[in-house]
Amino acid sequence: MSDHSDVIVIGGSAAGLSAALILGRSRRSVLVVDAGEPRNAVATGAHNYLGREGVAPTELTRIGRDEVAAYGVEVTAGRVVAASATDGDGPDPIGFSVTLDSGRVVTSRRLVVASGAVDVLPDVPGLAEQWGRGVVHCPFCHGWEVRDQRIGVLVTTPNGVHHAQMFRALSDRVTAFITDPALVDDTGLAGLRARGIAVVEGSVSRVLSSDGVLTGIELDSGDVVALDALAASSTAEPRVGFLEGLGLRAEDVVVNGFRFGGGLVVDAVGQTGVRGVYAAGNVTSPMATVIASAAAGTQAGAAVHGDLVQADIAAALDAAAAPVGQSTR
Repeated sequence: MSDHSDVIVIGGSAAGLSAALILGRSRRSVLVVDAGEPRNAVATGAHNYLGREGVAPTELTRIGRDEVAAYGVEVTAGRVVAASATDGDGPDPIGFSVTLDSGRVVTSRRLVVASGAVDVLPDVPGLAEQWGRGVVHCPFCHGWEVRDQRIGVLVTTPNGVHHAQMFRALSDRVTAFITDPALVDDTGLAGLRARGIAVVEGSVSRVLSSDGVLTGIELDSGDVVALDALAASSTAEPRVGFLEGLGLRAEDVVVNGFRFGGGLVVDAVGQTGVRGVYAAGNVTSPMATVIASAAAGTQAGAAVHGDLVQADIAAALDAAAAPVGQSTR
């Protein structure tokens, strides 16, 4: 593993590898550091990825690693535990130092943060064990796979009614479990019933499974509702603790008054509030799908290369202006 690169990419899934690919093809030296904990690790397939529809996430990563390696990109297993700014190289004032959990320290001219997010799940016994299998969260990512089945929707947020209506488009056997009446107003309740969605009010005791297959929900009353699938909302919290040394922190991502999670704030090309640090994927957008994360990674990688080009021009101009025999460093 090289001690110094043009770019260190933190995270080796769709966003990070896409950034690395465009940078490698631009003949930049790139190191990708990946902890091997992708958000979609439990999913059997990545969907709505044109040309790779339904590909297993692990297979998509394997293909991506082979592709970036062909352009000289290095990928290493490890977790980044700290990052800080350093003095730049020559006329380029920007530089970064990254510490891995192994204790190794590597440096670069620019950083791309694609460390993803962690799903924080509703605290219902039995739910986590079925996450990504019998328990799904996104009608676009997993809806087709549970079409026409008995689908329960756990309403634990103000967005829960909309969630139920999205799954109703996929099956006429949908049940909304409303854990708190305050989450649903009269209009929302009327809309559920108008669309033939069964409504069950009250606390949920646990998610039931048999031989690893989800079978239903047990209510606090002891009643059991048989199901084939359960939709539940998670809160996506970005992996950004290692960025504290750079003064970067996640901010709440709120849509229609509901907090979906957190994310680093970036501009249109992925630049964060710290010069030279770019970010892409679920670390900035908790709702981004795999293909959207890949696109954001490509955009960030292109912007990083453009940034480095400008630094290279400044270095060349500085060298040209220096008296003969005088070093610019």
